[in-house]
Amino acid sequence: MTDLGDIVPDLVPARMVNEFSYCPRLFFLEWVDAQFADNDDTVEGRWQHRAVDEQAGAVPLPEEGIIKVARSVAVSSTSLGLIGVVDLLEGTDEGEVVPVDTKKGLVAPTPEMAWEPDRVQVCVQGLLLRENGYQCTHGVLWFAGSRQRVIVSFDDVLVKRTLELVGELRQVAASSVAPAPLVDSRKCPRCSLVGICLPDEVNMLSARNETMPRRLVPRDPAPRPLYVTQQGAFVSKEHGRIEIRKDKDKLDSVRMLDVSQLCLYGNIQVSSQLVRELLTREIPICWFSFGGWFTGMATGLPGRNVELRRRQVIVAAQGGLDIARRIVTGKIHNSHTLLRRNSKNRPKEALDQLKNLATEAGEADSFQRLLGIEGAAARTYFGVFSTMLREDKAMPGGIFTFEGRNRRPPTDPINCMLGYVYGLLVKELTATAFAIGFDPYLGFYHRPRFGRPALALDLAEEFRPIVAESVVINLVNNGEVSAEDFVVRAGGVMLTPSGKTAVIRGYERRLAGELTHPVFGYRATYRRILEVQLRLLAAHLLGEIPEYIPIVTR
Repeated sequence: MTDLGDIVPDLVPARMVNEFSYCPRLFFLEWVDAQFADNDDTVEGRWQHRAVDEQAGAVPLPEEGIIKVARSVAVSSTSLGLIGVVDLLEGTDEGEVVPVDTKKGLVAPTPEMAWEPDRVQVCVQGLLLRENGYQCTHGVLWFAGSRQRVIVSFDDVLVKRTLELVGELRQVAASSVAPAPLVDSRKCPRCSLVGICLPDEVNMLSARNETMPRRLVPRDPAPRPLYVTQQGAFVSKEHGRIEIRKDKDKLDSVRMLDVSQLCLYGNIQVSSQLVRELLTREIPICWFSFGGWFTGMATGLPGRNVELRRRQVIVAAQGGLDIARRIVTGKIHNSHTLLRRNSKNRPKEALDQLKNLATEAGEADSFQRLLGIEGAAARTYFGVFSTMLREDKAMPGGIFTFEGRNRRPPTDPINCMLGYVYGLLVKELTATAFAIGFDPYLGFYHRPRFGRPALALDLAEEFRPIVAESVVINLVNNGEVSAEDFVVRAGGVMLTPSGKTAVIRGYERRLAGELTHPVFGYRATYRRILEVQLRLLAAHLLGEIPEYIPIVTR
C-alpha cells in the first residue's frame, strides 16, 4: 500500500470501500468533502438497518472463546488502514465467524446474486476479522427487500479486487480534486448526492458528454424557512418543535423537521437550547435588522471542502475578472428580459441600450470599466422601471411611483420592498454558499469588506431581476400590498408587519416557482437553481468546467 503520510487518516471507514466501488466521485464528495444528502433510499436503508445498529452479544477474542451471535461489532486494522462495524457476526460449529451485512434492496440479477460494491463491503469486514485473528472464509448479504441470504465466498479473486480498491481509495483521498463524474450512468438517478455532484451538467459543460442532461436534480426538500417578525417574541425548543411566544402567549409552533432556516427580524430572543439543536441539525439561524437588512448568520462547523476555499482565495487574489464579467452580463440580460416582458410600452431605446451594455460588459478589460457599465445599465433600467407597474394600482399621493433607486432609508414603497427582498435573496445565497463549502465573504466582483457577504452579493446580481424585482412587480400589480402596508416617518418608508408578511410570502412563492434552465433544458425551482449555480461556480473554481455560465432567462 502506498505510504501517503499525513494526507489520509490512518483508518478510513470500511463502508467507504463500498462507496468507492460504486463511484469514486461519490466516495470523494461524501468522505473527503463531507457532503451528504438523504433520499428515499438512504432513509429506508437506515430503517432496515435499525435492528442491527444496537450492540448486543459477547465478542471474545479468538483465544478466549467462541462467538455465537453478536450485533454491531467494531473492528479495525492498521495494516489495512480501515475501521468498520459488522452489522451481525455469527459463529459456526467449526469455530469460524461469518459477517452478515444488511441491505435494504433485492438480490441482484447477476450470477453472484449481488453487485460488486456489496460483495466488496462484506469482504472488507471478513479481512478485518482475519487481521484480528478470527477464522473467516465467507460472509453473508441479507437482502431485506427479497428476504434472502446470499453467501459471498472470500476467494482470491474477490480479496485481490478488494485490496486493489482499498489502495485506489487512499490515492483518490489524497487528491485535491474529486474524480470526474460517471458519464451517462444508470447509477446516478438513485444516488442521494446527485444534486451535489451534478454529473450530467458537469460532463456537458466540460465536453465529456454531448447529450443534454437528464432531469436528475432532486426535488426541493420539504423543509422551508421559518420567519419570525413579531417584535419581542421568544423562540424556543419544545419536544422536537420550534415554539414562538410573546408575553406567555403561544404565537406559533412548527415541527423542527419542517424548518430549513430560522430567520429572525429585529428584537427577537432565541433560547440557547434551540440554538444548539439547530446547529446540530445544520439548520442556519439568520438575523436581520428590523428593516430587513441581513446582519449575520449562525450555522454549524464550516464545510470540509478546504480545496474549494483555497481555489476561491487564489482566483479572488488574481482578480476574478472573468467571473465578474459573466455575472454582470447575466444581470443586464435578465434586466432586459424582465423589462421586455413586463413593460406596458416596451421602451425600445432602453432595451437597445441594455442589450449593447450587456455586450460591453462581456468585453470589459478592467473592474473600473465593468463597474461603469453596470452603473449605466442600472440607470437605464431603473429609469424605466415604473413602466412595469400598473398605473391603476397607484395610491393617492403616488405611493407606488418610482423615480430610481434610493435606500437607507428608502423614500418610497418600491425601494422599501426592493431592499427588503434583496436582503432575503442575499440571505438565501449566503446560507447556500456556506453549506457548499464557500467562504461567503470572499467575492469576485464585490470587493471584500467587513461584514459584507461579497460572494453572496456576486451571485445575487444575476438573480436580482428575475427573483427580487419580479417579486416586487407582482406584489404591486396583483394588489397584494397597499398603502396600509407601509409607514412613512421623517421621509423614510418602512413596511408594517402585514407588509413584511406579504413580501415574504411573495418571495417564498417565487422561489417555489419553476423555470426552465436555459443551458440544461430541465425545469427546476428558483430555490434549486440558486444551489445549482453555486455548485457550477464551485466546479469552475475546481477546474471541472472551463467557465462559469450565469443563469440567463429568455
